[in-house]
Amino acid sequence: MPIYDALKASDPQIYNALVGEMKRQKEGVELIPSENYISPAVMETMGSCLNNKYSEGYPGKRYYGGQEYMDCVESLAIERATNLFRCEHANVQPHAGAPANVALYFALLEPGDTVLGMDLSHGGHLTHGHPVTYITKVFNFVRYKMKDIETGELDYDEMREVALREKPKIILAGFSAYPREVNYAKMKAIADEVGAYTVADMAHIAGMIAGGVLRNPFDDGFDIITTTTHKSLRGPRGGMILSRELELGRKVDKSVFPGFQGGPIMQMIAAKAVAFGEAQKPEFKEYAAQIIKNSKHMANKFMESGAKLITNGTDNHMMLLDCIKSWDMTGQEAERLFDEIGITLNKNMIPDDTRKPMDPSGIRFGTPAITTRGMKEPEMEKLTEFMLKAIEKRGDESAIKSLHDEVIEFCLKYPVPAL
Repeated sequence: MPIYDALKASDPQIYNALVGEMKRQKEGVELIPSENYISPAVMETMGSCLNNKYSEGYPGKRYYGGQEYMDCVESLAIERATNLFRCEHANVQPHAGAPANVALYFALLEPGDTVLGMDLSHGGHLTHGHPVTYITKVFNFVRYKMKDIETGELDYDEMREVALREKPKIILAGFSAYPREVNYAKMKAIADEVGAYTVADMAHIAGMIAGGVLRNPFDDGFDIITTTTHKSLRGPRGGMILSRELELGRKVDKSVFPGFQGGPIMQMIAAKAVAFGEAQKPEFKEYAAQIIKNSKHMANKFMESGAKLITNGTDNHMMLLDCIKSWDMTGQEAERLFDEIGITLNKNMIPDDTRKPMDPSGIRFGTPAITTRGMKEPEMEKLTEFMLKAIEKRGDESAIKSLHDEVIEFCLKYPVPAL
């Protein structure tokens, strides 16, 4: 366990919360597909003296003095990111994925321009144009969906029709709850037909792209990739914008700073650099491949049990399950039940869900974090067994408590990095 003597003496309440969370992470199963564990080196960097330095601007072009080491840190992060994703430019300053997407829109669009992105109800993200977001007051968002939710194939014919009609400036690939791989080449062909930029939001799958087990959109000619740096990439919480060509990258730089953000968070940029370095090692490729092996294996086990998975399987790290059809319960009820046995996942809407987001029909879960702990296919079977047993024993408090004890015993065999 890390040493937090200063925190314990200064603020016992926060210390106790931190210790409680460490215990929860070590004794529980993390299946939320957007969560992961960082390495000891990444964690050390995040808590470093780099927090004390203000570094508005970019390497070699700062507004304050004393930037020798900050320039080194950010330059390394940029170099490693461009090598990892095979592109000409990287902006590593976005504080998170959503700000990265917003800054990207302002880099490429004028107010009133149109973006064609994935419908939230079929797996898209809030920042892809959901009406509750402020960005929809500035730009016009139109949407595409899956053609067949049994296979997960996107409706590329509809996408083309919408593109020809609406003339979007950006065609956006990317998702928050979509278990299949996208045909980037088809999207690029549609974008070329209407003169649109191609942008991929790969926040969920960046680690698998970096590890070479999912396709890199740049290989199909995409212009921009936005991403978070945590999730499957196993870095600190933050964002990044990658540009295939340097010219577009310069537009992105102006949009991020001074257009959208002030000073970068330098300890997080340093931690990103560390994570990018780790992702270039051979063992990370093995890790990325195992994420998908685990996900496919778990998906098959659930389907063998009779559970209904959206798209009937997965190509990536993620599964989306219809709880109503599978177990005659809502996603919210399933989330709470699994919490009781120490397995964390999230309730989630399914395509064209008739229920509300806070009490939807489905759950979303995935394998990046458990793969980081060293779990493989046999462990996927055990976890599936725990979850199905919880469904069978719901309402039996004694049985659920006993099952939770089994989960704790199981989890302690698989250490959490840095804890």
